[in-house]
Amino acid sequence: MNDFKQAYLLEKAAREEAEQLLADKSRILVALNSELEQKIADLERHQAMFIQAEKMATLGTLCAGVAHEINNPLAYSISNVDTLKEYCNYFSALLAKCDEFACSEMDKAAFCQQLTDLNKVHSVRYLADDLPDLINDTAQGLQRISKIVANLLDFSRPKGHNKQFADMTDAVKSAVKLLANQLKECDLQTDYHTISESWCNLAAISQVIVNVLINAKQACDASSSKAQITVSVYELQHHIYIDVEDNGVGMSAETIAKIYDPFYTTKPVGEGTGMGMTMVYAIVHDHQGTIEIQSTEGTGTRISCVFPVQSHVRDEVN
Repeated sequence: MNDFKQAYLLEKAAREEAEQLLADKSRILVALNSELEQKIADLERHQAMFIQAEKMATLGTLCAGVAHEINNPLAYSISNVDTLKEYCNYFSALLAKCDEFACSEMDKAAFCQQLTDLNKVHSVRYLADDLPDLINDTAQGLQRISKIVANLLDFSRPKGHNKQFADMTDAVKSAVKLLANQLKECDLQTDYHTISESWCNLAAISQVIVNVLINAKQACDASSSKAQITVSVYELQHHIYIDVEDNGVGMSAETIAKIYDPFYTTKPVGEGTGMGMTMVYAIVHDHQGTIEIQSTEGTGTRISCVFPVQSHVRDEVN
């Protein structure tokens, strides 16, 4: 009986020790899991800050070209407003003469003579025909400026990590539109095919293409050939391809091997942060995508951002 009791007590002690060990390990696991979640949250926050910082650096490059794009419509809008002021002064003088005549302070002959004198300064018929054109041109110029500023503001604002089912072609078109002035000297070709909607952050994808296009333009600027850039979007074997191909100076194998390294750049001091392709890689990786680079020095480069069509996410969301 004593042996049985002794065995029972030993078994109980072992069980209690195991339970205590399990409880201790569980507490440690909970603490480690909480710490891991915090580190993941910190990492996501820092990644968002990094992407936003690189976006601001890219915005500086965009603004140099956009300033010229804004100046043109701004210049003729200001000129039109000055002309409208002159027309207003003319019509004010004309109305004053009409008031004098209406109040019988001027005889008909004098009134007709003053109208004739005013008409020598500006033809009333010409002003009537020119006013709608002036107003329409001014409105179009201001609307153009408004769209440019809206595009810049939309690009610069933090967008968070919100994803949705969307056509990535929209992001590509947005990037091309944003860089319209910078790319106007290039022979730019676009080839957009119908693709499936996929789970993505359109603002982030647009930022990827903006950076890749800027690199393509700068590579072409360093080449003596006429700049040629082709942007293609298509779907192949359940993957979406966004290709940017240029005929610039190309890259060496060494450059390609280091292209995603933080702060690595082949540009002169002050012309690049060295974080553009690092940011591109981070965004593409966040979309479970890959980047394929084909480049020959002196010939050009083709960069393909490849994204899986994540249609299965729709079922999970629903």
